[in-house]
Formats: sequence, C-alpha cells, structure tokens
Amino acid sequence: MGWFSALFSKGSEKQSQASVTPTEYQGYLIYPESTAENGQYRVSGRICKSLDDKVLTHRFIRSDLLGSQEDANSLMVTKAKMMIDQNGDRLFD
Repeated sequence: MGWFSALFSKGSEKQSQASVTPTEYQGYLIYPESTAENGQYRVSGRICKSLDDKVLTHRFIRSDLLGSQEDANSLMVTKAKMMIDQNGDRLFD
C-alpha cells in the first residue's frame, strides 16, 4: 500500500520538497527525498537545472530500499550524479 498512499499524499510531498537541502553537482541541483516504506526508506528524489529561464526537473524513484533515511538519501545523491554523468541534459527529454 506504500505506493498507493504516496499517490494521495501530495501535501506531505510538498513539505518534504521544501525542507530538503539540495546538493549542487555540475550545474544541477540534486534533491534527495527518500520515502518511508514498511520500516525502510525507498531511494527517490529530483534532479533540477535552470535552463533558459526555466527550471527543468527529472524525478525518479528506484527499487532500492535501505534501513535508514540517511543511507537512502546518500545513495540517491550517488545515483543522481551517475545519471548526470551519463545523460547530462538528456535527462529532461
């Protein structure tokens, strides 16, 4: 039921997005936003970049579940950096 309840919890998602401190990497901002699920934390977050007066966003949720929110957020930043290195601005296509 974790993913189902996430569909209907937009208010709490906006609160978590506002309180996340981004990591800057090669002109991109990485927002780790792991979500609690059955006593673990799912790796998820956003990669954003300002381009031509627009903010482009790529949101992703991975299948990885970790025991702590700190570990999940750390892995998200690592995965996001790999995605940026491999895809660059194609993330937003």
